[in-house]
Amino acid sequence: MIASLFGRIRSLQVDRAIIDVGGVGLAVSITPATSSKMSVGNDAQLFTSLVVREDALTLYGFFDEESRIAFDLVQTVSGIGPKVALSILANLSPEDLGLAIAQENIAAIERVPGIGRKGAQRLILELKGKITHLADGVPLGHLPVWREQLSSALISLGFSPKEADMCVGKLIVALQAERQDPAEIELGELLKRALQQGTRGM
Repeated sequence: MIASLFGRIRSLQVDRAIIDVGGVGLAVSITPATSSKMSVGNDAQLFTSLVVREDALTLYGFFDEESRIAFDLVQTVSGIGPKVALSILANLSPEDLGLAIAQENIAAIERVPGIGRKGAQRLILELKGKITHLADGVPLGHLPVWREQLSSALISLGFSPKEADMCVGKLIVALQAERQDPAEIELGELLKRALQQGTRGM
């Protein structure tokens, strides 16, 4: 995984930059906002996410760690790939996205090209409780211990990482509605309730 890079900008377009890192020109997909802060001949440091596909290796770059983490997180939502995720970050800052999710502001999210109303609703459902603290400008850090343990338990039962993440996301929404703190619930009970969400294979 290429987590970050630093180098001289050799070529720049509204959605792509080529950055010379140790004599190697790396093509990086970026947002228009990121492009507007860059200029050919200057150095740049970007936080990056490498997306691996059968036919391509694509590097996506951001000026701040919060945007990169948000980019990775929105791709855990079913139906959202890297291109749509980049479009989301091109139209909404992590703070704006977190606020829209916290307030269940479907209109703000569905304005993003490639999302639509159903996509906005799904994004809110699956990410609420996971990214909303960015609305306060607080950077995303490590996941809570209980969440890591629960995700690992689901994966050990045959869930894919994405399915486990979806399952935990729905559980968080349910617990929030009941005003329960998952950190105060035994892992076994959390696992039982997560399995009841029935998200595997969706």
